[in-house]
Amino acid sequence: MRQIVAAKLHGITVTDADLNYHGSITLDPDHCEEVRIFPLEFVDIWNKASGARISTYVIYGERGSRCCVLNGAAARTCQVGDELIVCSSAYLDEEQIAGIKPRILTFNRDNSVRDRMFYDATAQEDGAMTFAIRQGSPMGRS
Repeated sequence: MRQIVAAKLHGITVTDADLNYHGSITLDPDHCEEVRIFPLEFVDIWNKASGARISTYVIYGERGSRCCVLNGAAARTCQVGDELIVCSSAYLDEEQIAGIKPRILTFNRDNSVRDRMFYDATAQEDGAMTFAIRQGSPMGRS
């Protein structure tokens, strides 16, 4: 089994940090549903400003709020205004890698979506893999 990127929110801006909450990251369900990040799913979080790297689970906040709130101990790893990369992963056999088309959203500073894209890894006849970043969504929806 290989750990593979399943979905990514790239450059989402921290809107709040709540040290006194139980833990987790609170995200807008609109963003999560578009890339298929589920509530209670563990994600890796990389802070582009500080380089901090943590792992926690997702809870859904208010729909349409564009929120990105670090809770509990995770709140110590960021400042409001920091840009994060939130990445979920999946464990797959090598033969399954070409079948997964991870969805990625990139963001403007107000957490509105700037771009929609997906990663496309394709197995060639000789077994070699190719990789491309494609605009839109793998299902043809943007």
